[in-house]
Amino acid sequence: MSSGFLYPFLDARERDPGPLLADLAASAVAKSIESARLRRTTAEACAADVERAAAETARRFAAGGRLFTFGNGGSSTDAATLAALFARPPAGARPLPAWSLTADQAILTALGNDVGFDLVFARQLIARGAAGDVAVAMSTSGSSRDLTAALAEARRLGMYTIGFAGHDGGSFATGSDLDVCLVVRSQSVHRIQEAQALLGHRLWSAVHRLREGER
Repeated sequence: MSSGFLYPFLDARERDPGPLLADLAASAVAKSIESARLRRTTAEACAADVERAAAETARRFAAGGRLFTFGNGGSSTDAATLAALFARPPAGARPLPAWSLTADQAILTALGNDVGFDLVFARQLIARGAAGDVAVAMSTSGSSRDLTAALAEARRLGMYTIGFAGHDGGSFATGSDLDVCLVVRSQSVHRIQEAQALLGHRLWSAVHRLREGER
């Protein structure tokens, strides 16, 4: 089966690699420029919401709260990275209690098998979350049912809820279970996740700054 529709460069028939290499270089430069532009405009558009989310997250940490992150696919990796940044920060920063709900494959597969995948995060929050904690859902669509179910449960428990979404924000933006929704306005999954990584770091940095200010 031809893969040309996915990777057109692989089906190139030119014997001279020059044009192909030039096309690859031009594509890489264009994507880099697009990514930088989107990250800049997203950071500017979301700056006030990031600060608002950071202020409440810092307040909850100070009161003994914890942070739980979750997502699907590539977003699960981003969620784990964000939790690790809080829990195991660079040298000189204070560790804060944060966990990724995607980290334990035994729990994920057990819940997926026994109660259904839509509840793999909601059920973990029932067991581990409490009023005063923070829930962070990461998604490119903003509409995954397991994430919206978890956010509804987080809201019921009295947790502070933060959502990262792409496109137009999906169900995250139109629902009532998020305190803050950070939307990356793009149709590219790759560019969305790159911009979300920046927003996650901005959130951590702001929380860290506020916590150090308290000291």
